[in-house]
Amino acid sequence: MSHIDDPQIHARLRRAEGHLSKVVKMVAEGQDGLAIAQQMSAVISALEKAKQLIIIDHIDHHLADSDAPLPPEIKSRLAVFREITKYL
Repeated sequence: MSHIDDPQIHARLRRAEGHLSKVVKMVAEGQDGLAIAQQMSAVISALEKAKQLIIIDHIDHHLADSDAPLPPEIKSRLAVFREITKYL
């Protein structure tokens, strides 16, 4: 599955969009800075997760996807690379 039709990526982006819309409304209403900062943190978190999923999709479809089977060592390295995306 590509990022084009990955429901997890789309859900994360819609979630970020909803949180951001809430932040804009809260700022316009003059709400408490702490509450706004908490809502902004939710936006950032949703975007970070979407970014991670897109990077994993790229690894899977552009680095790991080939016509010939990959050697085990390369598969292992790609698995580590996928895992490290958690820390981006």
